[in-house]
Amino acid sequence: MQSAQQLINGLMLGGILAFVAVAFTLTIGMLNFLNFTIPALFMLAAMVTWALSASGEHIFALGLPWYAAAAIGIAVAMVASLIIERFTYRYLKAHYGDATEHALPLVSSLGFLIIFEHAVITLWGSDPQRLELPFRDMDLHFAGLIVGIPHLFSLGLAITLVWVLSWLLKRSSIGRALRAIAENPDAATLMGVEVARIVPVVFLVTGMLSALAGILYGFSYSTVTPYIGDAVATDAITGMVLGGLGNVWGAIVGGLLVGLIKVFAISQFGAEIEKIPVWGLLLLILIIRPTGIFGKSRLGRGKF
Repeated sequence: MQSAQQLINGLMLGGILAFVAVAFTLTIGMLNFLNFTIPALFMLAAMVTWALSASGEHIFALGLPWYAAAAIGIAVAMVASLIIERFTYRYLKAHYGDATEHALPLVSSLGFLIIFEHAVITLWGSDPQRLELPFRDMDLHFAGLIVGIPHLFSLGLAITLVWVLSWLLKRSSIGRALRAIAENPDAATLMGVEVARIVPVVFLVTGMLSALAGILYGFSYSTVTPYIGDAVATDAITGMVLGGLGNVWGAIVGGLLVGLIKVFAISQFGAEIEKIPVWGLLLLILIIRPTGIFGKSRLGRGKF
């Protein structure tokens, strides 16, 4: 019974990690750089949702219904993601061309991560805050097992959104344009793809996925802090690499796998060593199959 409960807990945590892993996968798969602002967007949406839905003396304490606060939190993260796109990709690409590949966007995204974290700390402090759904006690109980509704919703929504993304990437005109950019941005431009208009779509989707993950994480564990993005990001990056760089379904599998490993490691050995089996498996996969479970040999070919 205990093992079955840990299996459920691992899958539920993995559903949230899968959101973040897919967000990382989109930017590294489409634009070929690791976007370190994703944990900041994850945290920002959760903190804005808490601030707007809570009452008290802190700034922006409006006491809004949770769903209104969550909608605003998602919108804030998506706008922030567009700002990040403007200064970590478009501006640097326009001014420095190929010199921006990999290094400059990565470093500038780290700068945004630090700015957002410290802006939130300045506004609301660094103490953990409570974020709860009004129907938190409506967990599902069956055969002695407990399934959290926010966790279950996270898993179902992650799989649904990735299925929609996969369909759009393969069937829609904007999906074909995105895949062309992923293959070769310069060739895509020569073929008439408006890269400057298409790339922001990647950042909008990334912001939405990160925000949803952050809010669901906050509701699932009832606690948000300015640092929640950091710990989740390392697990999501591990899931992305395990599943296969540039493969959105691989990110789902990788996120679920990391969630399972973490939960079973904590239940058997304690929280102190939870990173050892996760990163140990990552190193093993990198040695045996560097492209990950479902990854391709080249980032720019056949990813989606």
